[in-house]
Amino acid sequence: MSASRIRADRGHPVDFEFDGGTVQSFEGETVAAALLAVGVSAFGVTREGEPRLPMCNMGTCFDCAVTVDGQLLVRACMTDVQSGMSVTRHEAS
Repeated sequence: MSASRIRADRGHPVDFEFDGGTVQSFEGETVAAALLAVGVSAFGVTREGEPRLPMCNMGTCFDCAVTVDGQLLVRACMTDVQSGMSVTRHEAS
């Protein structure tokens, strides 16, 4: 099968909030996938101020940790988007 014939069907559009802005994503995507798709350059920062992005994308590390609806240290790569959810960057302390 040629690459031009491969087609991925996406779920229904879903909007959620990230750091005060609206992110348009699709049902069935993880928060990490949605944020990467819109070009978010950091999901949080280290104690040294370095940006953090997903590393493993399978839930074993916490490099993609964000805050979701007030819950700290949520792994973005393991969390499906939901309409209206509020996501913020994780700040290391």
